[in-house]
Amino acid sequence: MNDIAHNLAQVRDKISAAATRCGRASEEITLLAVSKTKPASAIAEAIAAGHRAFGENYVQEGVDKIRAFREQGNTDLQWHFIGPLQSNKSRLVAEHFDWCHTIDRLRIATRLSDQRPAEMPALNVLIQINISDENSKSGITLSELDALAAEVAALPRLTLRGLMAIPAPESSYERQFAVAQQMAVAFEALKARYDTVDTLSLGMSDDMEAAIAAGSTMVRIGTAIFGARDYTQ
Repeated sequence: MNDIAHNLAQVRDKISAAATRCGRASEEITLLAVSKTKPASAIAEAIAAGHRAFGENYVQEGVDKIRAFREQGNTDLQWHFIGPLQSNKSRLVAEHFDWCHTIDRLRIATRLSDQRPAEMPALNVLIQINISDENSKSGITLSELDALAAEVAALPRLTLRGLMAIPAPESSYERQFAVAQQMAVAFEALKARYDTVDTLSLGMSDDMEAAIAAGSTMVRIGTAIFGARDYTQ
């Protein structure tokens, strides 16, 4: 077993253990392997180990990888855009990705809907919540959610699937859980209003257990699978 396959197995075991501790089935939680800045060879190792869902933060880098793997015949992979999205990059996301996690304004959502090719399935989208109210992070407040969700849900080439958040780092499990629970309450309320909503993208390596206990359905894990990132290249 290579390192990435071994790491994937370890992360899956952690997800399973965290789910068991709170009485959930591990099948309820999707592992999104965050492959930003990692070479295609690393993703290929993860694919060989049975993994299919990958998250990319940088539009052009992600598109290059998507094209490369499709040319190799890997058509069953699921590609999630999880970075901040500028208007001038929206077409690339609309034309290549399966999911976009970072919807925080109607203008971007409308562009994605308008630019999604008719022959592709609707783009799955999550609304990003700035749950810790950090100036450095994208996302809307929970008080703005109802209005934006109604507007996004009405767009013809998008499917509203749920919510995403990147909480501020918290050292204690109790604080992590309290923040995650705020997201879970908002998610359940949204799910009650829209039958397409089924995804709460919440939890990374340091707060995954608390996120799962609160009700996350998708955790985003990068370094624990692929190793530390090199941002100097």
